[in-house]
Amino acid sequence: MNSRCALVSKIIPFSCVDGPGSRLALFLQGCNLRCKNCHNPWTMGRCNDCGECVPQCPHQALSLSEGKVQWQSDVCQQCDTCLHLCPQQATPMAQVMSVEQIIQQINKVAPFIEGITVSGGEATTQLPFICALFQRIKETPELRHLTCLVDSNGELPITGWEKLHPLCDGVMVDLKSWDNAHHLALTGKSNARIKQSIQWLAQQGMLSELRLLVIPEQTDYLQESVALSEFIAGLGEIPVRLNAFHAHGVYGEAKTWRSAGPQDIEAVSQALQAGGITRIIPPALYL
Repeated sequence: MNSRCALVSKIIPFSCVDGPGSRLALFLQGCNLRCKNCHNPWTMGRCNDCGECVPQCPHQALSLSEGKVQWQSDVCQQCDTCLHLCPQQATPMAQVMSVEQIIQQINKVAPFIEGITVSGGEATTQLPFICALFQRIKETPELRHLTCLVDSNGELPITGWEKLHPLCDGVMVDLKSWDNAHHLALTGKSNARIKQSIQWLAQQGMLSELRLLVIPEQTDYLQESVALSEFIAGLGEIPVRLNAFHAHGVYGEAKTWRSAGPQDIEAVSQALQAGGITRIIPPALYL
């Protein structure tokens, strides 16, 4: 796959939850974390054409041809049977798309949106494509008014952020847990690089939002509120969005975890406010 193509999981032409205003949200396939609480676990892996999903599709929308799984979008009923069966935590519905094809999608809705947000999976695992797409948007007079944002887990090294810096209007980053060992248990990786990314992005004026996903009895924001608040205060005037975990769509042990309610969010909010953090955005809804 060349730098002007990406493996795309989904495109939402109009989204109001992926950054400010109405935005086109582009979800790229593949992630470098393995979060137990992932609400889109089928975006983690990439299809290896094992074919296990093919005979299980109740609508015969999948077939195996020359060793490759083929998906027929006009037959598919979006029942998600293949997603739940996939041993790779992938989807056979992901499509390789070029910058030109994405630009065509953006052109259709450009008068009605404020920008685009590239998400995932983890968007930055396909960094050359993001850079090429954002470059094209900035160079196109009819699209130049659109803001280009990235929704990220922060795992990208600083050298990667430096490449994105001239082209990106902002990055929204999730900090899954404060304590490193706790983060490792939740996601399978350390959070040292993520904290570095958050600090670097803030210093460059690129951190548009820090996101904390509140999972009752699982995340450590309350226990570590003093250290967390000091870290956030050091970033400057950065909005902190509190998201509420819900068990819909998750796999494995996370299906048994309790969903976050207003009382859980309020407890974290009060703890952060006690640490001097005031720019806190509560969830828009609870599921």
